[in-house]
Amino acid sequence: MIGLIGQKIGMSQLFTDDGRLIAVTKVEAGPCPIVQIKDEKNDGYRALQIAFGTKKRVNKPLAGHLKKANLKSAKWLAEIRTDNIEKYKIGDILDTSVFSVGDKIKVTGYTKGRGFTGGMKRWGWKGGPASHGSMFHRRIGSAGHGHADPGRILKGKTMPGHYGNERVTIKNLQIVKIENNIIYLKGAVPGPKNGFLLLTKEE
Repeated sequence: MIGLIGQKIGMSQLFTDDGRLIAVTKVEAGPCPIVQIKDEKNDGYRALQIAFGTKKRVNKPLAGHLKKANLKSAKWLAEIRTDNIEKYKIGDILDTSVFSVGDKIKVTGYTKGRGFTGGMKRWGWKGGPASHGSMFHRRIGSAGHGHADPGRILKGKTMPGHYGNERVTIKNLQIVKIENNIIYLKGAVPGPKNGFLLLTKEE
């Protein structure tokens, strides 16, 4: 597997060669320096650790880690599993040349965080009666089993709670266009603008 870390720019539209208008997502992908090469002897598996972007403050452990690749800072780090680690060395730069127009790739990101939400928004509950003296419109209602067996709330019961900011992978997104380090993907990808994305494909 090979890939890049990217940052979501936003959505746009493109015309195809046959005149159809399609929705695309613009992603700023790479350049991604290789920071670490993992192997079976030291780590138990083979992978490349790549970096993307810069940030103002970096703690000392990370600064020491990045120094081996002659980097001062990195916004994000990610690992890509690959068996072909011999082809790479620390400090090599991966860019959009690893992909081609027409490739179908996997995109991993984090969904938009929505904070603590109720069950109607989070799970699509029907809700309680809307009028006629009802004392609960959007609240949870009964959740347990009373005094009968099992006398507890079962695992998996839908409840209000933290909604969003979950890691999600979308498969088979097609690359429509590559322009410098901007990749145009057909369709939508998870997350907000400027959010983290990991783009990968099989070698």
